[in-house]
Amino acid sequence: MLLVLDIGNTTNVIGLFDGDSLVGHWRFSSIDRTSDEAGLMMLGILNSNDVTRGSVRGAILSSVVPRLEEVWRKALMDYLSVAPLTVTCDMDLGMKIDMDNPREVGADRLVNSVAAMSKYGRPVISVDLGTAINIDVVSAEGSYIGGALAPGLEVSMQTLFSKAAKLPQVALAAPGKAIGKNTMHAVQSGIVYGYIGLVDSLVERAFRELGTRTPVIATGGHAEILAADSTTVTNLEPWLTLEGLKIIYRRCAKE
Repeated sequence: MLLVLDIGNTTNVIGLFDGDSLVGHWRFSSIDRTSDEAGLMMLGILNSNDVTRGSVRGAILSSVVPRLEEVWRKALMDYLSVAPLTVTCDMDLGMKIDMDNPREVGADRLVNSVAAMSKYGRPVISVDLGTAINIDVVSAEGSYIGGALAPGLEVSMQTLFSKAAKLPQVALAAPGKAIGKNTMHAVQSGIVYGYIGLVDSLVERAFRELGTRTPVIATGGHAEILAADSTTVTNLEPWLTLEGLKIIYRRCAKE
C-alpha cells in the first residue's frame, strides 16, 4: 500500500492507496505535534481501519508548512519504517514549470496540476478551495504556467467577524438567493456568491489569455460549495491532491 500525506495550513490529509484504489482518507487539524505524536496518531488511524504497518510499502508527502514537514517525515520513518518522497520542483513531475522562480510554487499547486493534467488532459485549470484559493493553469504544451491566489472563504469570514462586532457568525453555506432578507443570509451571500464570482472571473480571464476554454477541476475543503453554482467549474474532484501524490510517487519512486 502507498500512504500519501498532504500537509496544509489548516488541515492535513492522509490517503491510503491499494493499487489505483483510494481505500481510505482522513482529514485532521494542521497543528504542531512531535514526531512521536504524529506517528502514534498515524498508527491509530491505520489500526482502526485494520491496516498493519507492514502493509505500507511507500509514502510521499507534499507540504506548504515547513515546520511540520520534518515532523511527519520522521514519524513515517520511525513508526512505519518508510522513507517518504517529498514533492519539490526539482523532481521529474512530467510537467515543465514555466515560472520566474519555480521554487516559489507551492507543492500542493504542482501536485494538483499533475493530477488534473493526468485525468483531464491539457490545457487544464485546477481550483483548490482551502485556506487559500489556488487557481493553477497547465498549458496545451503541458507546462505549469502559473495562476492566481486569493484568501479562502473561512479566512475572509473570520476577518469579517473579527472586524465587525455586530455581525453574527454564520455557517458557510449558499443561502439560495443573492438578495439576503436577513443579516445571516446577507453574509452568506456575500461570502459564497462573492467568491463564486471571484473564481469565475479569474478563470474566464485565464481562458482569454490561453485563447481557449479548458476543463476546470475544483478540489479542496470548500469545492462542493462553490462548484454547485459556478459557471466555469466542469468537474469536482475532492481528492485531486491525493491522486496527484500517487501519480508523482509512481513516476519518481524508481529514481
